[in-house]
Amino acid sequence: MARHTEAVCRICRRERNKLYLKGDRCYSDKCGVVRHAYPPGEHGQARQKFSEFGQQLREKQKARRIYGVMERQFRRYFKEADRRKGVTGEILLQLLESRLDNVVFRMGLGRSRAEARQLVNHGHFEVNGRKVDIPSYLTRPGDRIAVRESSRKQPVFRHIVEAREQQGTVDWLTVDFEKMEGRVVRVPRREEIDVPLSEHLIVELYSR
Repeated sequence: MARHTEAVCRICRRERNKLYLKGDRCYSDKCGVVRHAYPPGEHGQARQKFSEFGQQLREKQKARRIYGVMERQFRRYFKEADRRKGVTGEILLQLLESRLDNVVFRMGLGRSRAEARQLVNHGHFEVNGRKVDIPSYLTRPGDRIAVRESSRKQPVFRHIVEAREQQGTVDWLTVDFEKMEGRVVRVPRREEIDVPLSEHLIVELYSR
């Protein structure tokens, strides 16, 4: 699978917004957007004006980069959201939020979505008692997500739990840090999805 190998801070600067791709660094003064509040490159500080299509494209790219999905996979999510009844843009975000790697991140067991994706890939998690190593696995209300018994003594989890236990989690998830497990209570509402996206622009782009 293709993956981004360059400095991820450049991605945030390109979108002129914090996408929280580096975990703890994004909350510090070392954040690339804080230090250089303009796009990277030779002409980054030049004044830029986007067309309507350009604005829609940038919003789609931003969504892809936040959740770490490739173009073909993102298009499949949109088609599924468009097929379901309801507001297409909201359903699209709900599908992306339901990914296992995102749920692990929201639970506080990963400092970033990228780290959560790697932990899932390495087989450290189980869903409803069964090992799942597919980051794109779509969770459902009632699903129990837990760190596998054999992985709970890993130093990375002890550090994450100590750091995140103080911050709490989102309302649509319940988490027991002592047991290193959580449960999906319900599908998140749009106002509970704190990502800097205007999803209607993505819908307009794919509806062309």
